[in-house]
Amino acid sequence: MTEQEQQKFNARAAILKALAHPTRLWLVEQLQQQERCVCELTDGVNADISTVSKHLSLLRQAGIVSSRRDGKQIFYRLETPCLLKTLSCLESVIEKNAAKHAALV
Repeated sequence: MTEQEQQKFNARAAILKALAHPTRLWLVEQLQQQERCVCELTDGVNADISTVSKHLSLLRQAGIVSSRRDGKQIFYRLETPCLLKTLSCLESVIEKNAAKHAALV
């Protein structure tokens, strides 16, 4: 593997690592609809603002979401809507695996 290929795979792994948490996946889905402030997202995951902010910060560092400040509130938006196609593909894998396991029972 060349150094350039290694960098590409490392970058991909960093993005997947940022997504590898149920709360962060939920946040990405919520942000597909519209820009939201942290305070609007806390109820959906039953977590405090600090916890949700940490999850959003990881997503922002990975380039998945971006943020803007409006007074004391920070609003987040999905930076890469094409990511939703990947999540949809994951659903297909889940369904295929469920069908395969059901056939074995």
